[in-house]
Amino acid sequence: MGIISLIWGIVALLWMLLAFIPLLGWGNWFMIPFAAVGAIIAAIGIAVTSAGNRGRAKTGLLLNVVAIVIGAFRLMMGGGLI
Repeated sequence: MGIISLIWGIVALLWMLLAFIPLLGWGNWFMIPFAAVGAIIAAIGIAVTSAGNRGRAKTGLLLNVVAIVIGAFRLMMGGGLI
């Protein structure tokens, strides 16, 4: 679960960077739910793994949360149209 959430977070961040391009801000409307699913997967990964093996899941959770926060901020600033 940890490696899945880590890869999911990397894809979400790349998608977020793509949505910074003018006229592609609408991509945030799809990236935020995508990253939310990744955060849920990471939370499940944290819950079911032992304490020593939670690093990847925690990193995946962090990446997904960062993507959600920045994507939501971008939507608030431009309405997702620009």
